[in-house]
Amino acid sequence: MRSAIAYLIVAMLLVSCALGNPGQNRSRGAGWYTVKPSDTLYSIAWRYGLDSQQLADWNNIDLNSPIHPGQRLRTIKPRNQTVPAQASASRTERSGKPDQIKPSTSSQPMYTPDPRKWIWPTAGKPLNTFLATRLDRRGIDIAGKLGQPVVAVADGKVVYSGNGLAGYGNLIIIKHSETYLSAYAYCQQRLVEEGMSVEAGKQVATMGEYDNVAQLHFEIRRNGKPVDPLKYLPRQ
Repeated sequence: MRSAIAYLIVAMLLVSCALGNPGQNRSRGAGWYTVKPSDTLYSIAWRYGLDSQQLADWNNIDLNSPIHPGQRLRTIKPRNQTVPAQASASRTERSGKPDQIKPSTSSQPMYTPDPRKWIWPTAGKPLNTFLATRLDRRGIDIAGKLGQPVVAVADGKVVYSGNGLAGYGNLIIIKHSETYLSAYAYCQQRLVEEGMSVEAGKQVATMGEYDNVAQLHFEIRRNGKPVDPLKYLPRQ
């Protein structure tokens, strides 16, 4: 009798260990991301090709809330989740033309640059063309000289400055409006930090290299999705 009871207790313990904490298991597997020390919501959204506000909504956090290493974030939409009224209004604003975005009522600056007035991020000729279906062609690579200036293409705010995204090296991401972000990769040196406001033409980095070729990888994202930079930059 005692041996049967002991066997039952051991079996229950084994099942408990196998199941673990159900609440924790829900945050494992596909559709989840574990935050690393250098991550921001913007860099994670960039990694998955998501709109940063969308990512914040899925995790029920404010877009400007800090995130912490080890934190688990959803990268796919939860079932039966409704869009918060604030986010819905934000997306309504983003559906219009970029120069028609309503001004923010918060204390944080809101940039509404007209893409027709953007400038080139550095001097040089494109080495390739945009192709959204290829990870290495979601922007353009601009040839130049090692160490030459890299500048902001428009007014904005630096929302990422680091090297935590595989394949981008030293990377800077600038938010220009609720619609547009731009990114500057393969940098030799980053000259700006997260949270800094920059004006069009301000130097933000120096050109680095990839595969022993001096170049800048430049991307533009519209509502989280990559778009062809050559359709936004002036003709050379």
